[in-house]
Amino acid sequence: MKCCIIMSIYKNDTLNQIKEALESLYNQTLKADIFIKIDGIINKEIEKFLDESFKNKQIYYLDKREPNKGLAISLNELLTKVLALEYTYIFRMDADDICNKDRIKLQINFMEQNKEVDICGTFIEEFGDGIDYNKIVKYPLTHNEMFEFFSKRVPLAHVSVCFRNSFFQKAGLYPTKGHITNEDSLLWLMGFKHNCIFANIDYIGVKVRVSKNFFNRRGSLKKIFFDFQNRLLINKELNYGIKGNIFAIGMLIINILPPSIKKMAYKYLRN
Repeated sequence: MKCCIIMSIYKNDTLNQIKEALESLYNQTLKADIFIKIDGIINKEIEKFLDESFKNKQIYYLDKREPNKGLAISLNELLTKVLALEYTYIFRMDADDICNKDRIKLQINFMEQNKEVDICGTFIEEFGDGIDYNKIVKYPLTHNEMFEFFSKRVPLAHVSVCFRNSFFQKAGLYPTKGHITNEDSLLWLMGFKHNCIFANIDYIGVKVRVSKNFFNRRGSLKKIFFDFQNRLLINKELNYGIKGNIFAIGMLIINILPPSIKKMAYKYLRN
């Protein structure tokens, strides 16, 4: 059994955040190989740190001299590499998040005990970076509950997932055509369409950093419009019907609210 973590780093990631993220992986009770894609030009200080880290740790990465391509393409390049190396379990993580120490062990234990499951997520703890914000986000645990939940919003946290390699054999890689503003939602769509089995475990696996720009980024009118289009596509493909479209309209309204009000909505309306 081989397991690995895939992570993309780009220009907005900071050195201290990357150090915290990697340290949380080095301290796991069950270790995994770490594959990093440098997506575009990054700070020279970060580049130097990573070069030094790669000499001493079980870390691999792809060519860092390429222009920025976006998260979906970067993750697909990483997936192509690790799938060719026949890794059984593939974990996701962002470069500014922190894994709790038993995350890898508990998710693999669950996957080993439930061979039919193709993808497993965890609960997450969102914490404010420069803002007053803290929230534990819980998700449904079983496949059927998650499918029903997907009619409202994503049924698992992208940064918390552990894929079995069978997921990609069934569903393919991240979609890259069209307006890809939420590559995880579109991948979950392909997973459900192609009979992948989903699950979450009752454990806070990842601490997710929420910066003061988080709610402003979600306020981009172009992103809001494309997210809405993608949600309508999901509703159509999975036959969620009018109920799903009503929730999509509700999220559209929330996302066009001012950042301060939107922050309250995310804190109190999410599980």
